[in-house]
Amino acid sequence: MKHLRHAQAGRHSQGFSLIELMVSLTIGLVIAVAAMSAYLGAASASKMTDAQTRMNEDAQAALNILVQQLRMAGTNPVQANRSDLSRHNPVYGTTTFATSPGSFALSAFSIRGCDGKFSNITTTGVTLDTLTCGGTSTLPDSIAVSYEADRYNTIPTSTGVATDCLGNSLTTITATFPATTPTTASSGTYAVADNRFYIGTSTVITSPSLYCKGNGGTSTAQPLVENIEDMQFTYGTVTATAVSTAPTATTPTAAPVAGYLSAYEVVTQTDLAPLPLADRWSKVTSVRICVLVRSENPVVSDSASAKYLNCQGTLVSAPDLRLRRAYSTTVSLRNRQLWLP
Repeated sequence: MKHLRHAQAGRHSQGFSLIELMVSLTIGLVIAVAAMSAYLGAASASKMTDAQTRMNEDAQAALNILVQQLRMAGTNPVQANRSDLSRHNPVYGTTTFATSPGSFALSAFSIRGCDGKFSNITTTGVTLDTLTCGGTSTLPDSIAVSYEADRYNTIPTSTGVATDCLGNSLTTITATFPATTPTTASSGTYAVADNRFYIGTSTVITSPSLYCKGNGGTSTAQPLVENIEDMQFTYGTVTATAVSTAPTATTPTAAPVAGYLSAYEVVTQTDLAPLPLADRWSKVTSVRICVLVRSENPVVSDSASAKYLNCQGTLVSAPDLRLRRAYSTTVSLRNRQLWLP
């Protein structure tokens, strides 16, 4: 009996067999691999979700800025003492008036686009009338917008002065209009914002960004939204013969859009080509905007997953493994009211 007890105690002190140990290690390894796979999958999904959320926010910010600016393009035609040279409107506007400061010249353009980037878009002293565009291009488009700015449609300074797209204060202009009666003359004060938008980079911000160059103060161009890789515009226009230049009505009416053209086509389209350049752009009543946004960092696992549809609807490969998506919208130019015959 004593010998039996010693034998049983010896067996208990021997521990696990090699087979038992291997089985235990295998089960532990499977559990560890499963846990690691679940963690990596959750981390990858979280990274993808974060990238998509950031892209959506960047796209919304860029489109909101562009839509807001385009809706204000031009002067408000139903306010007194307002003028827009491109309207040819004897009811609400006039082109014979003096301005102070005398260096100010009212542009004939309310909106002007370029397939690609205006070559002198950031040059100091260049007006909408003197912007130069090289013609057709597959590069990101640029656009310039001019509108009557005030403390309500811009973010005013602490003293209530209207600002450009970068928050720089604009010069207050006084316009003296012809006398409405033999003994009186009318005048109005206003400010004009001249904002240009394009895609660019800098030595500090190397990622492609939506930039703006305003006309307030010294107004050096500044980035507004990062990771905007491409920007394309098409312009809804009316035909040259659809709009009367000598209306008899007292209320402008929206003219139907004849088609959407690129910036180059607005300038060269057969129906519009006989008109002066500013009058061709005055026929634009809506704008389609497309921005291509990329993720800040590579987030996809392979090049097949990185493919995307660009603003032209073409499937494109992205070797840098960044996520990309095109966002688009259409905006009506509220202040570009035209007269039907």
